Amino acid sequence: MIVIFAVIAVLGLGAALTMKTSYPANSSVLVRLGQEYVYEPRAGDAARGAVPDSDQLIQSETEILGSAALKQKVIDRLGLARIYPELATKYASASPAAKKLIIGQAIHAMETNTKIETAPGTPIIRISFTSEDPQTAALVLNTLLEEYLIYRRTVLTDPTSPALEQQRTAFEARLAEADRAYEDFLNNNRIGDFVAEKASLGQLQAQIETQKYQNAAQLRDRIGRLAALDAQLNGVSQEVGLYRDISSAASDKLASLKVQREDLLSRYRNDARPVQELDAQIAQLEAGMAAGRTHADGARRIGVNPVYQTLQTEKIQLTAEVAALKQADAALAEQVDQLTQRRLKLAELEPQFQELSLDRDVLQANVRDYTVKEEQSRAAQEIAARTNDNIRIVSRATPPSKGKSLKKPVMVLALLFAAFTAVCAGLLRMFLRPGLPTAQSASRTLDLPVLGAAPFKIQ
Repeated sequence: MIVIFAVIAVLGLGAALTMKTSYPANSSVLVRLGQEYVYEPRAGDAARGAVPDSDQLIQSETEILGSAALKQKVIDRLGLARIYPELATKYASASPAAKKLIIGQAIHAMETNTKIETAPGTPIIRISFTSEDPQTAALVLNTLLEEYLIYRRTVLTDPTSPALEQQRTAFEARLAEADRAYEDFLNNNRIGDFVAEKASLGQLQAQIETQKYQNAAQLRDRIGRLAALDAQLNGVSQEVGLYRDISSAASDKLASLKVQREDLLSRYRNDARPVQELDAQIAQLEAGMAAGRTHADGARRIGVNPVYQTLQTEKIQLTAEVAALKQADAALAEQVDQLTQRRLKLAELEPQFQELSLDRDVLQANVRDYTVKEEQSRAAQEIAARTNDNIRIVSRATPPSKGKSLKKPVMVLALLFAAFTAVCAGLLRMFLRPGLPTAQSASRTLDLPVLGAAPFKIQ
C-alpha cells in the first residue's frame, strides 16, 4: 500500500510540477441592432423591415467570433511563431501536407484557448484568450477583435449587388425587346399614341355626329322652306306692269279745232258756214270727251315681278343650301363610318396593346425597383465598409498581471488519488487472501465461537 501510494504520488507531483502558468486576457463587446440585420426582400415588399430578436443577434455575432476563418485571419496577421512558437518550429521544416495539419492544430488550439460567454437578455459578449505569455494573450485577443470587425462585414454585408445588377440588366434587355415590339405594333398599325388616339377618336366622332344631327336638322328646315316657296311661287305672277301712259289725242284735236276756229273768225263772221261747221265739230268732240268716248290708254310698260324675283332668289339659295347640306350630310356620314371603322380596328387591337403595355409597365417597374435596390445595396455596403456603428468594443484586452496555474489542484488530486488507490489495493489484497486473518474475523464471519488458535505453519 505504501509503495503504491508513493509511486502514484510521485508521478502526480511530477506531472503537476511540469504544468505551466497560463494568462487569460479578457475583453467585452457591445452588440446592437444594425442595418445589416434588417431584412430587405429581393423582389416585392413581403416581410420588409423584419429584424431578429436580441438573442438571435447575439448568437449570430458569437458564431462569427468563434469561426475558424477568423482564427485563420489572426494567424495570418500575427504569424504562427508569435502565437505558438513550438508549432512554428515544426511548421518551418514540415512538408506542404504537414503544414496544413499544423495550421489546423493552431486553429484548434486557438479555439480551445478562446472562451466566449453570453448571458440571455444582455447585449454584451465577453471574450477571453489564454496564453502562456500575457503579452501574447492581449495581442492575440485585440487582433481577434480587430479582425472580427472587418470579417463580420464580409459575412453580414449583403453581397447581392452583382446579382441585382445582373437581374436589372436582364430586365433592361427584356424591356428593350418589349419596347421594340411596342414600337413595331404602333408603326405597323399607324398609331402614334394608342390611348390619345382612342380618346380623340371618341371625341371627334361625338363632335361629327353632333354636326351630322345639326346638319340633318338644317337640311329638313331648308327642304321645308323650299317646299313652301314652291307653293308661293305658283301663286305669284312672274311679270307685273311697271307704269302706263294716258292718251291725249282728243284734247289735242279739240285744241287744234279751237285754234282753227279762231283762225276762221279772223276771216269769217260767226254765222258763217265754215265757222258753224267747226263749232259743230268742237261741240261734238267736247260731248264725246265728256261722255268718255274719246278716252284711250296710252303706252304701257311690263317688267319682272320683284316679289316673284325675291322668292325665286330665295328658292335658288335654298336649293343651293339643300344641295350643300346633302353633300355635307354624305361627307359627315362617311366620316362617321370611317371613325367607326377606325375605332373598331383599335378595339380589335386593344387586347394586344394592353398586353404590350402591361409588359412594358411591369418591366419598367422592375428595372426601376432593381435600380433603386442596387443603389441602396451599394450605399449600404459602402457605409458598412467604413463603420461598425452597432458594434462597440467595451474594453480592450490588456496583458494580465496574474496567471492561472493548476499545480496545486493537480498535486492535491494526485495525493488523493494515490491514497485512494493504495487503500483500494490493500482492501483487494485482504479480500483475495485465503483463510481468515484473525480469530475475531473468523468468529464474525462464521458466527461461531472460537475455542482455540494455532499459528500457521508454512510447509
